Amino acid sequence: MKKLLVFLTICVAMCATSAVAAEFTMKLNHDMMVESPFHKSCVYMKDLIEKRSEGRMQVDIYPAMQLGNNREMIEGAQMGTIEAILVPTAKYGGFDQRLNLCDLPFLFPNEKVLWEMLEGEVGKKAKENLPNIGLYGVQYWAEGFKILTANKAMTSPADMKGLKIRTMEAPLIMSQFKAWGANPVPIDYAELYNSLQQKVVDGQENPMVSIHDMKFYEVQTHMVFMDHAYLSYLLTYSKAWFDKLPKDIQEIVWQAGLDTAQYHKSLMDETNARYLDDIKKAGGTEFIYLTEEQKAPWREAIQPLYKEYRDVIGGELIDLAVSESKRLSEAK
Repeated sequence: MKKLLVFLTICVAMCATSAVAAEFTMKLNHDMMVESPFHKSCVYMKDLIEKRSEGRMQVDIYPAMQLGNNREMIEGAQMGTIEAILVPTAKYGGFDQRLNLCDLPFLFPNEKVLWEMLEGEVGKKAKENLPNIGLYGVQYWAEGFKILTANKAMTSPADMKGLKIRTMEAPLIMSQFKAWGANPVPIDYAELYNSLQQKVVDGQENPMVSIHDMKFYEVQTHMVFMDHAYLSYLLTYSKAWFDKLPKDIQEIVWQAGLDTAQYHKSLMDETNARYLDDIKKAGGTEFIYLTEEQKAPWREAIQPLYKEYRDVIGGELIDLAVSESKRLSEAK
């Protein structure tokens, strides 16, 4: 009996020791499924922070909008009830219009130029106002160029005329599809598969990972590649929370965000290639790759958006982005 009591006492002590709470906690929220590269990267970031802080910071990950939709995540970060969020840049439009820059169609000719811009002066200026609304924009994260899908071939804007196309509830993106003659319909991401299946909408745009993981290719026969817009995410910290952290922990948390963004890039490259192969093997999908000549009318149709959103995003920022895009493209 005495031996049993000693054993139980040791077990209780060990459990109590392992259950000691960390000094600091971070709730890291994102909108992707647990199988996604985003969640895997969040796990990578969690490991970095907990290891580098030697257990002083505990990171709890909440995938698939478990703590609310994108707007609610941003609002939670502003209030300090959510410490870290990973949200598409388009979702910040109602909070900081400068981040709409990332969704201007045909701004980024390729990913090399895109990352030089977003990780350089353009990206810095696009998120520099976030502290004024209670947020710190750490770094942009990769996902991929958006791909148009529908149950018909679309090689020119004329092919899209009158189609109901699901979009994010983002004015700039909706304006893009109106310029192409389509009727944009904002539908929640979680409801999109059923909406496509039931013909509530005729098509949609999303990067490869979303088309694959949400199985949109099962209810759409055509995928159109023209690299018209890139969907990037932004890792953001709550200013109210971050400012209260000791300087050494701040440095650890910030650097982990930067390091994970680079890790995530390589993970997305591998995943997008594998996912495209999966969809090809599934069969039933026609892949259309538009030439530069075929892209021209699409590009021409959206040019008025650069003027329309000049006052919204900021004329100086748009001018900087356009000039940098041209300079970097010509420097190839």
